[in-house]
Amino acid sequence: MDKSLKFDPDCRRCERLASFLDDVHDRYPDYHARPVAAFGDPDARFLVVGLAPGMHGANATGRPFTGDHAGILLYETLYKHGFASRPESVSAGDGLELLNCRITNAVKCLPPANKPVGSEINECNAYLAAELLNLQPGSVVLALGSIAHRACVRALGGRQKDFAFAHDVQHQLGTLTLVDSYHCSRYNTQTRRLTADMFDAVFKRVSKLINDASAAT
Repeated sequence: MDKSLKFDPDCRRCERLASFLDDVHDRYPDYHARPVAAFGDPDARFLVVGLAPGMHGANATGRPFTGDHAGILLYETLYKHGFASRPESVSAGDGLELLNCRITNAVKCLPPANKPVGSEINECNAYLAAELLNLQPGSVVLALGSIAHRACVRALGGRQKDFAFAHDVQHQLGTLTLVDSYHCSRYNTQTRRLTADMFDAVFKRVSKLINDASAAT
C-alpha cells in the first residue's frame, strides 16, 4: 500500500459512482456532489471510519456525517468525550473543529441507494489504506458498521477471518487498534439496535485506549 497516496477530489476511478454523481449534480446543483474528503485533525490519534457519504448529508455539505441523521449521535458523542468543539455539525463552514480526531469514509463517493458494490469498496481502499498507514503508532480506529470494518482490515493487510466484526469489540492490527461499533444510522438508532448508551460505551473504550497509549509514550 502507498502511504503517500493523496485524496483526489476529482477521482473518477469508479464509472458507476462518477456517472451517478454527475446525475446528482444536475438534479442538485448546490450540492457538493463530489468525492468527500476526510475532516478533522491531520495529526489525530483517533480516526472514525464510516461507510460512504449520504445523499442529503456529506454529499450535500462536503463534510463527513454532516447534514443527515447519521451525524446526530456521532457528533453529540464526539463532543461529550472531548473530540469535538460543539455537539452539532451543520455545514462545512460552521466553525466546528475536531480535537485529536478525524472522520473519513471507506468509500468517498455517494453510491446509488447508499450501497456501494464490492469493486467500488476495493477501488477506494487505497485511499483508506493511506489514511490508516499515516496514523501514529498507538492510534485508534473506530469502524462504524461491518463494511467499514472489513475495509479497514483489508487496508491494513489483515485476513478477514481473523478479525470478525462485533459491536464494542477491539482488534489489534499492527500498531493500530481497531474498535467496532454498529453504524449510527437512522435505522439502527430508531430500532434501538444502537442506543446512545451503547455508543457512549464504545467511546469510553476508545478514550481509554488513547489515554493509555499516550501515557506509554
